[in-house]
Amino acid sequence: MSGNENNTINKDASQTQSIKIRAASKRNGLTTFIVGVGVLFVAILLLIVLPKAVYLIGIFALSGSIVTMLIGWFKMREPPHSIELTKRFIHYQHRHGKWQLDWDNIQRIDVPKISQGIEQIPLSMVGIRIKDYQPLLDSISPRLATNLLLEQRALLLHNSGCATGGCYNNDLIEDDRFKMPDGTIVQGIPAMLANRMSKLRNSLGFDLFISVAELDRSSEEFVALLKQCHINVLQELP
Repeated sequence: MSGNENNTINKDASQTQSIKIRAASKRNGLTTFIVGVGVLFVAILLLIVLPKAVYLIGIFALSGSIVTMLIGWFKMREPPHSIELTKRFIHYQHRHGKWQLDWDNIQRIDVPKISQGIEQIPLSMVGIRIKDYQPLLDSISPRLATNLLLEQRALLLHNSGCATGGCYNNDLIEDDRFKMPDGTIVQGIPAMLANRMSKLRNSLGFDLFISVAELDRSSEEFVALLKQCHINVLQELP
């Protein structure tokens, strides 16, 4: 990482106000939707003027316009910012819900890696290892927790010899009961998420994962920013 990048990270991390991260996946949502609408009108015009023998061209154009409009619509549905970093916590927002994690509940931040032969391959993600699951489980919405369980199936199989991530594995089925270190019993969707995080910790070393698509920079740059914020916050604690 260059000196200029380090200076930028230190400057961002030292801001008194919150740092807001805009997801790369949200970019050009309105533009994509407008392009889709334009293609839709062209497709309708083609269906009107083209002879029936070449109707297929109009059908393809119509299908493409609908897909483009849907992509733009889903982009626009995402929150304006995917992540907000404050002096107290990391706040994650998604169209399915949100979670919040205090800085003093973070044990480790890094880019997770998987083993392929003798190589360690970095994933396009940021991994966070948590000290205590309970505050996260209390803050996460059930809908987002369910979405994470679905999205992380391929991630769970990365170190299981499944190249596609689509192989069946008993580890994909989570128990709906989880026992905390203090003996507290968690049930339902929060328990399933806790069991999933525990499995991911054993296989990849982290509990919580943020895709690079949710960021406005590379995973390595975001890890550096989080680490600097973490250091700054811990230094200010009494």
